[in-house]
Amino acid sequence: MNREQEIDAIFDRYPPGVRENLTAILQDVQEAQGHLSRDTIVRIARHLGLPAGKVYGVATFYNQFRFESAGKYHIMLCRGTACHVKGSAAALEFLEKYLGIRPGETSADGLFSLEITSCLGACGLAPVMSINGEIHACVDEDRIRSVLDAIRKAEGADV
Repeated sequence: MNREQEIDAIFDRYPPGVRENLTAILQDVQEAQGHLSRDTIVRIARHLGLPAGKVYGVATFYNQFRFESAGKYHIMLCRGTACHVKGSAAALEFLEKYLGIRPGETSADGLFSLEITSCLGACGLAPVMSINGEIHACVDEDRIRSVLDAIRKAEGADV
């Protein structure tokens, strides 16, 4: 099924013009395609009878929505209070340097994307990061380097 057909199948589940379905449609499209493209935002707007700016405004309000594809390994770094106190700022700085990306970006090889989150719900293990849903506790430069290098090695990428 191509991208157009995926979106059409999602629209089939939501009647046209029902604005209350906006968030659900955004979630379904992102789940199917990995992100929300400009063209998709315009198509959703037409389907719901909304201005594209309104759809974009809702999508940018919630930090769950992405406008670029996530990497094969999506890293979420917790910046909540416990993680901040235990050093997540230094972990973020290291991740940015080591991967060459900033939060919201994907590495050039498509392997890693980086996202900041306010809480991963593992405060007792702070600071924490999640990679594709797997929690890594007490992260520091050495732990992060070890985890990322193992992923790169498994993917046959340069370490």
